[in-house]
Amino acid sequence: MTIAPTKAPAEKGVQLVVRSWRNYVVYVGFVVVFLYFAATQGASFLNGTTLVNIVTQATPITIMAVGTVFVLSLGEIDLSIGSTVALAALTAAVALQATGAWWVAALAGLAVGAAVGLVNGLFVTLVRLPSFLVTLATMGLIGGLAQQITNLQSVPVTDAAFGWLFGGGTLLGIPILIWWSAVAAAIGWHVLRQRRFGAHVLAVGNNASAARVSGIKVTRVRIAVFMLSGTTAALAGLLYAGRLAGATYTLGTTDLMSVLAAVIVGGTALTGGKASMIGAVVGSLFMSMINYGLLLAGLTVAQQEIVRGIIILIAVSLSLRGKKGS
Repeated sequence: MTIAPTKAPAEKGVQLVVRSWRNYVVYVGFVVVFLYFAATQGASFLNGTTLVNIVTQATPITIMAVGTVFVLSLGEIDLSIGSTVALAALTAAVALQATGAWWVAALAGLAVGAAVGLVNGLFVTLVRLPSFLVTLATMGLIGGLAQQITNLQSVPVTDAAFGWLFGGGTLLGIPILIWWSAVAAAIGWHVLRQRRFGAHVLAVGNNASAARVSGIKVTRVRIAVFMLSGTTAALAGLLYAGRLAGATYTLGTTDLMSVLAAVIVGGTALTGGKASMIGAVVGSLFMSMINYGLLLAGLTVAQQEIVRGIIILIAVSLSLRGKKGS
């Protein structure tokens, strides 16, 4: 009989330290990058206006990151969120012109997002197709609908109430977009960590078969998570429309990479079962700060995309290595 070799206590200790470090990499990176831009850009970066702009510009990414945390926690992915942003924003803008009621427009936009999520969830659960392929297909489909709905034309949003609530307003002296970020993050954290639904999502992500045996409605959980992802993308579309006072089919087209980077850097595993809502929020601020700092440094949009790609590559490597070593 052979006895499997066991790891020495020192080796186990090193692995624990490495895993612990990975859990805090987004916070360390945030501080390091902040100090770097503060030192190199000086007053142009380190002032109240710039810092508020970083937070407000991160709001749509933060909102979508909340939904994406749940999707990745399942071990799934949703590539259609960027296209959903545009379609929801255009639907809301058209509904606002037709009815003149901001709440009808908001509900129409959110309903579009929920419907997209429902379609994704049904194809993943009932047709049993990989979420990557399903959402890749719906990404193209929804993008085409967004272009077709107004024949490539932008739609202005002039309603004062809609503009105040979804972009341009302030509450207690704080921009409304910051309130949206705070509320979304708080609700997302509460549902993930304090409610039964969040525990079910993590259980399914860890082992779907075991979760099913334990009585969890795995199909229902998956569909609900995809609907949540579509709804948060739609809300991001409303916030874009309110802040920019208009909607166009190009909204959200470059957000997918930023959202995935924010969530993965924040500590949510691609393979499911591990999530950090606070990390995802810090990750979205991290990405916004990098974009803003690189813009102040004179880098082009293409160069910013290269930096984001490098960040995602590093984050995915840490995520997969951390899961493999656990």
